Amino acid sequence: MRLPIERNQECPFDPPAGLRDLPPMARLEMADGHQGWLATTMAAGRTVLGDPRFSARQELKHTAVHVVRPGGPARPAPPGFFAATDPPEHTRYRRLLTGQFTVRRMRLLEPRIEQIAADHLDAMAKAGPPVDLVTAYALPIPSLVICELLGVPYTDHDFFQDRSAALVTPDRDGAQATADLTAYLGELVRRKRVEPGDDLISGLTGELTDEELTYVALILLVAGHETTANMLALGVFALLKEGLPLEEDAVEGAVEELLRWLSILHQGAPSRAALEDVEVAGQLVRKGETVALSLPVINRDGAVFEDPDALRLDRADARRHLAFGHGVHQCLGQQLARNELRIGYRALFERFPGLRLAVPATEVPLKHDATVYGVRCLPVTWPAAE
Repeated sequence: MRLPIERNQECPFDPPAGLRDLPPMARLEMADGHQGWLATTMAAGRTVLGDPRFSARQELKHTAVHVVRPGGPARPAPPGFFAATDPPEHTRYRRLLTGQFTVRRMRLLEPRIEQIAADHLDAMAKAGPPVDLVTAYALPIPSLVICELLGVPYTDHDFFQDRSAALVTPDRDGAQATADLTAYLGELVRRKRVEPGDDLISGLTGELTDEELTYVALILLVAGHETTANMLALGVFALLKEGLPLEEDAVEGAVEELLRWLSILHQGAPSRAALEDVEVAGQLVRKGETVALSLPVINRDGAVFEDPDALRLDRADARRHLAFGHGVHQCLGQQLARNELRIGYRALFERFPGLRLAVPATEVPLKHDATVYGVRCLPVTWPAAE
């Protein structure tokens, strides 16, 4: 079986057809023909992500869809590209970065996130409806925040947003986009060594080489805005299509439920390679085989969540989802993402309580083929008096 990725336009938030009928561990043909596995339950997913007998090293893994890998296919990740490494190499990078993403530090960013959201809502109000929420609101918020955090000039945001989008879109030249971004970030790192600022890149110049810091910055820059931007827009689409009000005192829980219900990482990511024979959910995964995860199915596991296909904004156990992964590779910036989503959703619906789709839901273009699922644009409108 090849991994299905097409969504039903009538039910754009549900997993692709056929995935819900699979066993906990199902045979999966990877993009290069490798016979691997697809994990579809919470228990199997947690085992694969949490067991040190499974590796995140990119040269050992096969992908369910064709993706561009820094350094080239079947080669180890370049220094600093910590997402595709194992301990102890991964541990070294993680320790350096963890202090930059503590809950306390992310809390200190909240006033700035609120100001960025307010500024873009003012611009939306001035422009008047209808607007594309992706370009007017969902993309600028995380882009501005991660630029300021890393010390990347926001004046260059068009450049890195375009290249970042190319990395997660199959019909774009991902190899060229990677080369462009690494060249840009490499030059930025060299400038920071000469003229450091109050930012994350400057703070790590004494700990990492230029190459390491370039690839650390690449991961944080791309992950820091591409995923959150898609979650902001897709979450608003879900709330408007389902006709669910967002209560001010329940936004945090609503964010967790949207993360669970939408599961924007949908193309067999994350994945791991078995370092030895391992039994998972009654199936023997042989050394060298890759296990991909279907997060859209895992996060709707009926053994974990009651009525899993329902979007319940007051769901008490929604945070048990795997949207941010599990184990040593659990998302480093998850608290930042949660803050951006919480502030972004709340500010939008407070400012425009009459917000609604400007086109029929079936006409909203979906990003089936992108690594990060979402909408290409989201036309919205609101009463003129707001």
